[in-house]
Amino acid sequence: MKFTTIYRALFVLILPAVGPGCRTGDESYYSLEDYAATKKVDVHAHALTLAPDLPLQAKTDNFTLVSLNSEVPDYPPIDSQQYYILQLRQKVPGSLYYVSAFSTVGVNGPGWAEKQLDYLRKSFDSGALGIKVWKNIGMTIKNKDSQFIMIDDPVFDPIFNYLEQHDIPVIGHIGEPKNCWLPLDQMTTNNDRSYFTVHPEYHMFLHPEYPSYDTIIRSRDHLLEKHPRLRFIGAHLGSMEWSVDEIAKRLDKFPLMSVEPAERLGQIQYQSIQDWEKVRAFFIKYQDRIMYGTDIEDNNSLDHAAAARHAHELWLRDWRYLTSADSLESPYVNGKFKGLHLPKTVIDKIYYDNAQRWYFKK
Repeated sequence: MKFTTIYRALFVLILPAVGPGCRTGDESYYSLEDYAATKKVDVHAHALTLAPDLPLQAKTDNFTLVSLNSEVPDYPPIDSQQYYILQLRQKVPGSLYYVSAFSTVGVNGPGWAEKQLDYLRKSFDSGALGIKVWKNIGMTIKNKDSQFIMIDDPVFDPIFNYLEQHDIPVIGHIGEPKNCWLPLDQMTTNNDRSYFTVHPEYHMFLHPEYPSYDTIIRSRDHLLEKHPRLRFIGAHLGSMEWSVDEIAKRLDKFPLMSVEPAERLGQIQYQSIQDWEKVRAFFIKYQDRIMYGTDIEDNNSLDHAAAARHAHELWLRDWRYLTSADSLESPYVNGKFKGLHLPKTVIDKIYYDNAQRWYFKK
């Protein structure tokens, strides 16, 4: 699920219902005043243009971006995405890194894996930090018998074997939010409800002939069982955004798995309303396994300046939720919720240190 006009209308800065989010005098916590001075990494961005507005905004906000190449139908070809990134890195040095991807075109043909591995090796030589796999694996592409190809299919083993052997991370968008398999009136967040209203072709509740949510998640888990030394970053909270307990089970089971919350913090906020203590305890317990990501995007169909402004507002909104104890409201969920008020030590890991370890091996 990608950023659309529906999402753009919902992406407004969360305003505190009470309190300005200012300093409390406790130096163990960050405030809004600390935002610009704190080093941060957004591990899930998409820079799909030569316009430098987004990385320049990131530099102003003290962010480093990791732009993810992805086999999304309305994106430029994967090699074009790589070209944009390499050009932008020259325009705005030090603000932008990238993750490569392989193409599933021809996946059923001879020599497919070798061809893709050759492309990926060249990407790594050009500076790619890892690869991304997308939800078309498990939800779109099919084998010669017209069966959906899942992420644990042996056809991908040569690629994952290579990545495992060379300690190269995979960021995986496998599956969709669980709301995707629910009726509209049972969805837990407003942005999911709005998106699937406009895009019924992606609303799996209407398409029972497609794989179930559990089938897709099991395939991802089986991939990690097959490749126990594969470093795997679960995009969008590993499509387990609906339950911090489910995320915790996977983090406990797979020691080389981490997650990032791009486009899924609304689900966390929903759970905050139900059980704030549980959600906060989850972030503190797994502080070494969570990275910050947003899924912000700039492409040639957008107003580049507006895309940069949107990124700035989104980053501020999320900072307030994660750092403050303010009572907040969001267009994503109905009802007020309290900021998680995570300690500085936890914030530093989520926003910076973990990305250094998982991507930059520092």
